[in-house]
Amino acid sequence: MAIDWQRLRQRASAFTPRPVLGEVCGLAGLLVSADGPAADVGEVCTLIAPDGSRRLLAEVVGFRQQELVLMPLGELQGVGPGWRVRGGMGQLPVGVGPGLLGRVIDALGQPLDDRGPLEYAAAYPLLATPPNPLQRSRIQAPLGTGVRVIDGLLTCGRGQRLGIFAGSGVGKSTLLGMLTRGTEAAATVVALVGERGREVREFVEKDLGPEGLARAVVVVATSDQPAVLRIRAAHAATAIAEYLRDQGQDVLLLMDSVTRLAMAQREVGLAVGEPPTTRGYPPSVFALLPRLLERSGTAARGSITALYTVLVDGDDMNEPVADAVRGILDGHVVLSRRLASGGHFPAVDVLQSVSRVMPDVVPAEHLRAVEGFRATLATYQEAEDLVNIGAYQKGSNANIDRALALREPMLGFLRQDRHGFTPMAQTVAELRGLFPVGA
Repeated sequence: MAIDWQRLRQRASAFTPRPVLGEVCGLAGLLVSADGPAADVGEVCTLIAPDGSRRLLAEVVGFRQQELVLMPLGELQGVGPGWRVRGGMGQLPVGVGPGLLGRVIDALGQPLDDRGPLEYAAAYPLLATPPNPLQRSRIQAPLGTGVRVIDGLLTCGRGQRLGIFAGSGVGKSTLLGMLTRGTEAAATVVALVGERGREVREFVEKDLGPEGLARAVVVVATSDQPAVLRIRAAHAATAIAEYLRDQGQDVLLLMDSVTRLAMAQREVGLAVGEPPTTRGYPPSVFALLPRLLERSGTAARGSITALYTVLVDGDDMNEPVADAVRGILDGHVVLSRRLASGGHFPAVDVLQSVSRVMPDVVPAEHLRAVEGFRATLATYQEAEDLVNIGAYQKGSNANIDRALALREPMLGFLRQDRHGFTPMAQTVAELRGLFPVGA
């Protein structure tokens, strides 16, 4: 085959290469402005000191006229005029592979656990597209978690997405540790987004434990790290879960917390000039949430069962982030400060919580037992004040009498030692023992 050299020369002469070098021309707050190179939003560039002694990664977050707006992935201290900006790195992918299990890594995929270098089998995109909705298999099988109140009364399906809504200090991290140790999922991915540095090791060693860590990947971005790293940690953990799902596994994804992710996106949005619309949150926050949360769930092969914690401001369950997340997910578990203060653990408010797919994953007898449990619990709560002040006379109401008789056995079912777990079959048997069908 003859080569058309003239055509090749014409195409080569018409080609205009994208500039790969630029220079820092401004710095304001958390942002760096540069007069190049040519790069797109989401790409990562390298800031290089004039003498080459220091390099700093930065992500392109916007444009102002012909200038790039970048947000560094590290400390800005020392950056100034004369620093060069090198592009051409594109969007950094996420390294994935079976060697990640049992490891603790940062948002860039670097090990934090001093257990040697990581071995990657492939690279996955950081910002993947959610599966085609018509290619998702239906959720029809339960996923045991080892936590009685969830398995019995708020049964989670394989591929379901649940939110854990609570204020600070009511046991979210401890509950996540229980879920990781007791889950029936083949592998677990934990994203600690904006977590306190002190609590990372505590979670890994105390809440997760050696048995939980052995089949888990923990992705960490602490609260002192730049907002873009905190956002990247959430996406990286989801990408790792997608890799494990694509291997045909049922994966449990735990993210703590979506609220701190939203705060990181608010930090970026306000820095680049977005208007604060809903209680100080810019529109990009509410665009980010569905794009990220929809990536979990079922697919043509494998599944990602996801639990996202939402730190509600002032225990307000209707604040903007909580309201947006509740509308996206397939159910919510509400933790009560009143129960936690009384030593009730896990502090799940059963009557305020719901699993939307539970009717599809458990038999009718199980559902009837749950209905009886919830009705009895609601009856007791309505009559609790009368009982406490001695105004209720036994025999006045058969339903209240039954609720009083079952109060202690029900509390025994709802409470659970934080270091133990109950197989799902045993949980269902105990529940049906309390509320037998036809009783």
